[in-house]
Amino acid sequence: MTTDDIYLEIKIAIPDTHQEMLISELIELDFSGFDQYDDYLLAYIPQRNYNDVAREYVESWLSAQSVVCTYEQETVYEPKNWNEEWEKTIQPMQIGQFYVRPTWTPTPTPEGLYLLEIDPKMAFGTGYHETTRCMLRMLPNVVKKGQKVLDIGTGTGILAIAALKLGARNAFGFDIDEWSAVNATENALINEVSDLFEIREGSFETLPERAAFELVLANVNRNMLLDMAPAITACVATGGDLLLSGLLISDEDAIRSNKSYAALQLHDRIQENEWICLHYRKDPE
Repeated sequence: MTTDDIYLEIKIAIPDTHQEMLISELIELDFSGFDQYDDYLLAYIPQRNYNDVAREYVESWLSAQSVVCTYEQETVYEPKNWNEEWEKTIQPMQIGQFYVRPTWTPTPTPEGLYLLEIDPKMAFGTGYHETTRCMLRMLPNVVKKGQKVLDIGTGTGILAIAALKLGARNAFGFDIDEWSAVNATENALINEVSDLFEIREGSFETLPERAAFELVLANVNRNMLLDMAPAITACVATGGDLLLSGLLISDEDAIRSNKSYAALQLHDRIQENEWICLHYRKDPE
C-alpha cells in the first residue's frame, strides 16, 4: 500500500457556528470530505496531500478565531475501510426537482423528479453539501434546451449530468484532480449521458480555443473564483448564463465587486445556511 491509498481523518473541536468557515478553508487545502457535529468537525484528506505546512496553516487559523477551537487528533484510514464508512453515510435525497441516490441504494424515484445516480467515491459534489444543493435548485430555472454547458471543477459530474437531464445538448467538464475526472466519467456512464459529456483532467487549457458556452457552472471556492474570474467569464457566450457557488455569505462582496463578474448582470441568488449561489448573465452589449 502506498500513501496514495491512505486518508487522514482530522478531528477538530470547533462550535458549529464556525464550522462552515473552516470547511471553506480546508477545501482549498484539498480536504475532500467532512462530517459535522455540534461541537466538532471530522475532515478527510489524502495523506499524500497533507504536510507540516498545511497543518500549521490549520492550527494558525484555529488560534485566530474568537472562540476556542482545538486541533485534536489525526487518524489514518485505509481505502477499503474509508469507502465502506463513506457509503454508509450516502442516502437518497430530494433536492428541488432532482432525486439523488447512489447506485447501492436503488430506491424508487418519486414521480415527477429527475433521477441522478451519483457514486461519490470521495470526489466533491454528492448533493449533500449546501453548495451543490443550491446549484441543483437553481439549474431548472436556468437550463435551456440545446445549451452547451461547461462544468468547471466538475467533481462527481453531478451538475453537468443534471443539466443534461434537463435538456442541455452537451457538456464539457474538467477537474485538476485525476480521481475526480475518473469519478465523473463513471457517473456519466451510470446516468447514460457519457456520449454527451466530455470530461478532462486539467483546467482551462483542456478547452478548445475560444470555446464559448451558453451555460457555465463553477462550484469551487472563493479564491479560485477570484483567481480564475477572467477565464471563467470569457467562457460565457453572449446571452449565456453563469452559476457560481462554493461561496460563503462573507465572500459575496468580493465576488460582486470583482471586475470580471461586475461586467455581467446578476439575475438571481440562492442561500442555504451560510452558503450562496449566484446567477449571472452575459447580456448583449
